Amino acid sequence: MDQSSESGSGGRGATSAPSAVELSRDGVTLAQVVAVARSGVNVYLGVRARTAMQASASLVDGFVAGDAPVYGVNTGFGSLADRAIPAHRSAELQVALVRSHATGMGDPVEVEVVRAMLLLRARSLAMAFSGVRPELVDRQTALLNAGLTPVVYEHGSLGASGDLAPLSHCALTLIGEGEVWTRDGERQPTARALADAGLQPVVLRAKEGLALINGTDGILGMLCLALNDLDALLRISDVTAAMTVEGLLGTDRAFAADLQALRPQVGQAVSARNLTRLLADSAIVASHRDGDTRVQDAYSLRCTPQVHGAALDTIAHARTIAERELLAAIDNPMILPDGRVESCGNFHGAPLAMVCDFLAIAASEVSAIAERRTDRMLDVARSFGLPAFLSPDPGVNSGMMIAHYTQVAMALENQRLAVPASVQSMPTSAMQEDHVSNGWAAARKLRRSVDNLRRVLAVELVCAGAALDLRGPLPPAPATSAAVHALRTRVAGPNTDRWLSPDLRAAEHLLADGIVLDAVESAIGPLEVL
Repeated sequence: MDQSSESGSGGRGATSAPSAVELSRDGVTLAQVVAVARSGVNVYLGVRARTAMQASASLVDGFVAGDAPVYGVNTGFGSLADRAIPAHRSAELQVALVRSHATGMGDPVEVEVVRAMLLLRARSLAMAFSGVRPELVDRQTALLNAGLTPVVYEHGSLGASGDLAPLSHCALTLIGEGEVWTRDGERQPTARALADAGLQPVVLRAKEGLALINGTDGILGMLCLALNDLDALLRISDVTAAMTVEGLLGTDRAFAADLQALRPQVGQAVSARNLTRLLADSAIVASHRDGDTRVQDAYSLRCTPQVHGAALDTIAHARTIAERELLAAIDNPMILPDGRVESCGNFHGAPLAMVCDFLAIAASEVSAIAERRTDRMLDVARSFGLPAFLSPDPGVNSGMMIAHYTQVAMALENQRLAVPASVQSMPTSAMQEDHVSNGWAAARKLRRSVDNLRRVLAVELVCAGAALDLRGPLPPAPATSAAVHALRTRVAGPNTDRWLSPDLRAAEHLLADGIVLDAVESAIGPLEVL
């Protein structure tokens, strides 16, 4: 079974991946998460972090020997926190916890998501506030470096206490149980895969099972991957919008810097500058600059910077939240260097859940305005001379009519996915865990929103490319011409009707692989992002 993700980067490879990622007490970067999750970059535990983890683990040894109740060390979990656990059963407690919490159901989660999750749990443990031995992180990094990925299921996390069920499936692999995907995509029992890789299962000690599962790492991993993809897709959305502006004989005057400065929104200005550069030296735009009786373009053209810019601002905010979380130690209880053990709520996924929902709203709006631009190109009453549905022979041929239906279906789904998950909560664990973030659900639907946005833009790309071909012999701008040339390597121009699904999927892959964006940026230089 192929467990690769549907989500591409839309510009993957624009930033070279690091040769290896060190887990230190300083967290990791978003780029490092993407490199490990998608490019298989190796990971190792740094010397300073190893020393700090050893000191933290020695504190837990003292708690086991003592009489004071310490949550998850010598007590039960959740609403069973008042149950005392004798010292000789502390290791048994941790194994039982992992097994009982690995309750996932549904389809397997994508390999890249699980790799990100495994890395981020190791990252948090390496900060040495969880009281676990460095051997645990060594085994997590060994799994990553060997290309062994725990089989994790879609349903089970409520985003508080963190991603318990998904992380429990990851923890199962460390003790030699559950299943993994191999580097070749084969699904195997963990015990066999570990033996083939020359790895031994870990024997858990006090606090270690709890520390392995008490984090927001699945939500954060999906957020990081989505942010990476959206950085590229917002640039691509400016490219497809510029192509549509040309195809519909629109004007670039609404994007002028002095007009944009009257409303000092940062993202709006970035998108407007991109559009101005993308349309520079366009013979099509120049052909109707004088003598055009139209006073103004429709909102879907004229307001593109306002919508794309709002999405850019949203991405910038979400990246700030993600980058803070990448520096955060997430667990409960926290083992502090002075020997204190404090329960806290840092495992609650609310900060991440809310920005995942916010990004889904942004993706929906960018999808919606792209669909409206596409619709104008297909309607002979509003396309200013283009043939109906972009078919050179409309009637017998339907052209892009039903490609638009597909685009609408995905844009509508993105509107449904924009309904926030983070406003939903239901109590669990006998009312001990009486408010949850639902962040995992927010992140899962964000991934689908990002995939849909890429496909919506792929349909606009195919239609706008056809419109520019039909405007010949007038040439488009150098930037948009580069986009059309890249498209034509996989998708033919307008002609008699043909099977369109392969064309649309080929365009999607051109966007996911970064080929169109690379071609444009090779022609005019990098487009701006926030």
